[in-house]
Amino acid sequence: MTKSHIFEAEPYPLPFEPAATALLIIDMQRDFLEPGGFGEMLGNDVSLLRTTIEPCTRILKAARDSGLTVIHTREGHRPDLTDAPPSKLSRGGLEVGIGDAGPMGRILVRGEPGHDIIPELAPGDDEPVIDKPGKGAFYETDLDLILKNRGISTLIVCGVTTEVCVHTTVRQANDRGYECVVLADCVGSYFPEFQRVGLEMIKAQGGIFGWVSDSARAVQALG
Repeated sequence: MTKSHIFEAEPYPLPFEPAATALLIIDMQRDFLEPGGFGEMLGNDVSLLRTTIEPCTRILKAARDSGLTVIHTREGHRPDLTDAPPSKLSRGGLEVGIGDAGPMGRILVRGEPGHDIIPELAPGDDEPVIDKPGKGAFYETDLDLILKNRGISTLIVCGVTTEVCVHTTVRQANDRGYECVVLADCVGSYFPEFQRVGLEMIKAQGGIFGWVSDSARAVQALG
């Protein structure tokens, strides 16, 4: 396969073939990003995550205009919570947690308003949505099958949060042989130090987990 395009990135440029590249947008859900949602209810400043919305919309438009495969993920569980480990349900000793009634319906339950993707990044009819029960997008999902069926080898990764679901997914992808370029302004954390260190970890040691770039350079590469 001829790789005719280049992502300008750290630690070094990444060649890619658009037909074998997918945009993966992780967990841009109302409960995590919108005021009054589960994230804010836990005491987090959601404005730190909301800075990702505008750059994500730019790369989403560029990916659609370029004909790239676009895939979205959502973290959440069956309404009966049979796919939620007891350890996950009890962790943190929260008064209101997964499965309980929250400001946007039952928290992290599929089909509830808070579980849905924010309207600014609403999936297109032809864009698969992966409902995942864990942090990583490959765990107990058909993401790997979809990517292999479409001949995808490179992932442009966006979403939240950098140190949890983004990092877990990138590590899982790395072990499966995918090349990941994470767009720094398109991923976010409630904790600025976690954001900085999370990105450093991805590109350390010659790109041990992948590459780091940004939306402007990615849009230019796709153009």
